[in-house]
Amino acid sequence: MTESIINRIVAARPAHEGTITVTGLGHRITWPLAEFHDRARAVAAALRRRGIGAGDRVGILSANRMEWALLDVACLMVKAQTAGFEPGKFSPDADLIQGYDLDLLYTDVQLPDDAPPQAVPIATVTGDSQEADNSGEFEPAVWGATDCTTVKFTSGSTGVPKGLEATAGSIDSSLHAVQSLFDHQPGDNILTFLPLSLLQQRYWLYSALYWGHDITITTYQSVFAVMSAIRPTVVMGVPAFFDTAKRHIEDLIADGVETGKAAQELFGDRVRYLWTGSAPADQATLRFYTEAGLPLYEGYGLNETCITTKNHPGAHREGSVGRPLPGKQIVIDDEGVVCVRSDHPVNTAYTYAAPGDSERMFTPGGVVRTGDLGRLDEDGFLYILGRADDVIVLDNAKKIIVRPIETRFRDTGAVAECVLYHPSPAGLVAVVSPHPGGSDTAAIAEALHAVNAAGEADERICRVVVAAEPFTIDNGLLTSQFKPIRIRIAERHRDLIDDPKVGIHAR
Repeated sequence: MTESIINRIVAARPAHEGTITVTGLGHRITWPLAEFHDRARAVAAALRRRGIGAGDRVGILSANRMEWALLDVACLMVKAQTAGFEPGKFSPDADLIQGYDLDLLYTDVQLPDDAPPQAVPIATVTGDSQEADNSGEFEPAVWGATDCTTVKFTSGSTGVPKGLEATAGSIDSSLHAVQSLFDHQPGDNILTFLPLSLLQQRYWLYSALYWGHDITITTYQSVFAVMSAIRPTVVMGVPAFFDTAKRHIEDLIADGVETGKAAQELFGDRVRYLWTGSAPADQATLRFYTEAGLPLYEGYGLNETCITTKNHPGAHREGSVGRPLPGKQIVIDDEGVVCVRSDHPVNTAYTYAAPGDSERMFTPGGVVRTGDLGRLDEDGFLYILGRADDVIVLDNAKKIIVRPIETRFRDTGAVAECVLYHPSPAGLVAVVSPHPGGSDTAAIAEALHAVNAAGEADERICRVVVAAEPFTIDNGLLTSQFKPIRIRIAERHRDLIDDPKVGIHAR
């Protein structure tokens, strides 16, 4: 029987020499993971003094910092469940505490004088971690495979984010599967910068505690400034991050720096591979990194499935998102939708969601119906074709899958993002996000012509609307994982989409 990673890291102080580093602009702290484990135990003791134990729930609403990681592992030690809330999407108020059944809420948000008593500044964890655990013999918690360690939330395109409790067995299974593909070892340093409220980012902390590699945690705001000094061997990022990094490298190349050297100047000189997922990756970007000596492997998964497929050394096929991981099975249903069966499901229903959401996602047999259209090739590699709800039905009843067309437009380099709509029988209309610094109308017109020339007649884009500002997380048009939010983009640009006189017209 495969050992539980969660139970091992709770019970055993690391005997290896791995380290954890949390860094940003102007600050850096590095501890041996053995010291981190000791401090997490001290925080666990402080949680017990506050009355927190098995079955309780601790919310964490904070940017990435060492205290976040300490709290997460401390909660595992006392068998309390965490709920990670993404900064900027939630407020540390009574509604949050009551709405999500929180016994405590740690936050880096300045609390008002009338804040609920359950709300605690996360900075207090530093002091807790320095106190000796005088509570007696440490009795580690034991998590069963179906026990839920945390509530994770969707990035939320619309409405209230759906909350899903994740089982210990799903975490153990995913980590063992990933390790079988990538063999992370002492000497590796995995760099992560997405919010720790996203459970997968904490996977690499658990992996470090178990297998002995290093982990470095920073933020998106800091990552480009600190990356070369960190000298990671593995960098985890969404496609938008690697697109931005590619432009940095290309700027260096334009200044006369050789490609491999330019990549090292940005990423450091020890990268073994790069990891991406969560959104469609630009195939040109994937090839760029491979040719620069930094192989970039794309994978696929949802909150509801965890990591499902992954390209990796020895099994990589361009255009695909890889083969299923051990413990995962992919089935394409009669409507072309990707369905995922797991030996250890993340869960079989949402804990927090609107009526009907669970039934739409989770089938009675525990299989997750993802809503993504896909195909499997003869060797089992999965190709994602788009979202089932991103299919546009034309007046002639022909169904158009918009994602390949949107990707083709984005891949021209003339725009940062492209989202297609069908407001009238006149044809498809694209709303495009300009690159920071402004749009090049002539380049966009040429890109429109090239995209139309490469597609079928029914896929022709008749008009392009250029957004006044780039799509960003801050303006509400990208999710936290940098995916365009189709419905909000449509709402924001509805008048322009509907006006046939506006935009760049196809020739």
